[in-house]
Amino acid sequence: MNLPNLLTLLRIFFVPLVVAVLVQENLSYAVGGFTLTNELLALTIFLAAAATDLLDGYLARRWKQVTTVGTLLDPIADKLLISAALIALVQAHVVTAWMAILIIGREFAVSGLRAIAAAEGYTIQASELGKTKMVAQVAAVSLVMLSMRWKGLRPVAVAGLWGVVFFSLASAVDYVRKFWRGIDEKVKLRRRRELLRLDRRKKREARMLARSRRAPAE
Repeated sequence: MNLPNLLTLLRIFFVPLVVAVLVQENLSYAVGGFTLTNELLALTIFLAAAATDLLDGYLARRWKQVTTVGTLLDPIADKLLISAALIALVQAHVVTAWMAILIIGREFAVSGLRAIAAAEGYTIQASELGKTKMVAQVAAVSLVMLSMRWKGLRPVAVAGLWGVVFFSLASAVDYVRKFWRGIDEKVKLRRRRELLRLDRRKKREARMLARSRRAPAE
């Protein structure tokens, strides 16, 4: 187990902590002369988890420690973190349910498309829109958590959520386009091979039939 994979597992470990802290009410800790509320504590944990997303990928590429386990776990950890945070914020009545469903549904839909494409031998690479979407999600969720403490940030947080919805839909359309194009090419190529095999089989059967007809005459 290398360090990048440990950071990915640490991000997954942070998920229940974020949820547990967010759903608490009137929870506060006195740290020196500063009062740390549950919203700020959840934000700290959430940002720490998001930071591991940047760090594990950088270290894996820098140290050439990209592994199959890390490749599989990294997107799962990202989706768990964002989904859990959004569900907890819906529970706290600061995010509308339809927005959370749309964003989370997009994550699972894209994961399903990538899994189907992989089964067909076609890899859908992460797009720039997808990467921008992740940054927008972290920023929007952070603003929503801050708006729980400072109500004046509420309009900015809502605007951030709308931005996440836009990037989620735009990147989903991009993934569907790549999926359809890649799978369509695979299907066409497979069909072309099947037709060639069928054509060769028919020609072989025709030659065998012609040879069997000539045999008695000889």
